Amino acid sequence: MSKTIKEYIIIFLGTTIVAAGLAIFLIPSNLAVGGISGLAIVINSHFPQIPVGLTMTVMNVILLLIAFILIGRQFGARTIFASFTLSGTIWLMELILPIAGPPVENIFLNLFYGILMGAIGMAIVFYYNASTGGTDIIAKIINNFYQVDIGKSLLAADFLVIILAAFTFGIELGLFALLGIMINSFTIDYIIAGFNLKIQLTIITSKPEKIKSYINENIERGATIYKAEGAFTGQAKDVIITAMDKREFFALKSYIAEVDENAFVMVSHVKEVLGEGFSY
Repeated sequence: MSKTIKEYIIIFLGTTIVAAGLAIFLIPSNLAVGGISGLAIVINSHFPQIPVGLTMTVMNVILLLIAFILIGRQFGARTIFASFTLSGTIWLMELILPIAGPPVENIFLNLFYGILMGAIGMAIVFYYNASTGGTDIIAKIINNFYQVDIGKSLLAADFLVIILAAFTFGIELGLFALLGIMINSFTIDYIIAGFNLKIQLTIITSKPEKIKSYINENIERGATIYKAEGAFTGQAKDVIITAMDKREFFALKSYIAEVDENAFVMVSHVKEVLGEGFSY
């Protein structure tokens, strides 16, 4: 299976999670928590004969054209796939498994779980250079051109929808929706930061060749080596600095314990690494 197909499968799964959160928790509760989906919920409340999924599909077509022009064909193609998966899944759920009301009476629980599912799914979709359409596209454009975090960009793009929701469903639901997009914003940024999180290692060792070879050949990462001197012993030491994923770190950690039990290793979490093997 090619890398592209795998990524599309993951995007599909992420989008399905978003759709489930909307269809099960948010739409039945009239929680228009921003985005095209929120705007579609507002329209549906005034015109019940217009399905939420259909409204989302029409509005997404317009924004997708903008995505192709401003962000590029790869993002545009993946966003088409994700947005039609989202609106199509919601539409099918409305037709096949119509939900008369929210699963629980507590509106905060419906908000929390609907937003949590949506944020997890959207973070997955954003990570693979796509979006679920709608105001997500606007957020991605802001992120690309102004380097603002995706979650914060989404918060700004969704604010107008929240105002409309407050006028339509009342101040209380509007405030719940505002709380929802704030939770959504910070959760997405937190999850994406977790996806991007790398491990930086500073290794002081007397077996630099073995460790360097393992990093280069087994883990297939680069490293930088420089000479140092132990302050207490005065002995010459080699210091290796490298960065890698968590899974690779655990493999290297085990190997270092085998070949040099006296090695001194400092481990740091790095928010992002740019360069060959990481950003391209």
